[in-house]
Amino acid sequence: MVKIYTRKGDDGTTGLWYGGRVPKSSGRPEAYGAIDETIVALGLARAAAGADEALAADILRLQTELFMAGAELATAPEAHERLEVGVSKVTPEMVDRLEADIDRYMERVDLPPKFVIPGGSELSARLDLARTAVRRAERRVVDLKLAGELADETVLHYLNRASDALFAMARYADEPEPKLFEGRA
Repeated sequence: MVKIYTRKGDDGTTGLWYGGRVPKSSGRPEAYGAIDETIVALGLARAAAGADEALAADILRLQTELFMAGAELATAPEAHERLEVGVSKVTPEMVDRLEADIDRYMERVDLPPKFVIPGGSELSARLDLARTAVRRAERRVVDLKLAGELADETVLHYLNRASDALFAMARYADEPEPKLFEGRA
């Protein structure tokens, strides 16, 4: 049996990739923890995607790329050069692909003329939940940037686009029934 506990974190610290330990409540674990929450929320959304194989595939790709973002954020800036592009480091091409996803989904959506209140469908609500988790991760990465602890801003650009992509996917997954939009201010 493989034991998953090491007891090293019992003192309230966690290990970073390529060495070093930090408090579990510090900026880096907060950022990649929010990404982990996003990945799980996206798992719920993907499970609810049903027969929409294209949407499910886009969600799965986003989950995979978020693992890369998490790995990058779990690495201290001084070890950043050890990261592998497309494996443990986010790329500008990934940001560009998200922009194309956003455009593709928004072409298929008529936004209501009012604020969108989540819950138009179970799937859209799950995607909106993931969107809020990635926004939290983005805020934590901004904190790292302001503290001079971000070696490359591409991950910040990626998270910003990921939240927009999730908004676009959620609106695509919303039911088009106008009654769902009644009462939205």
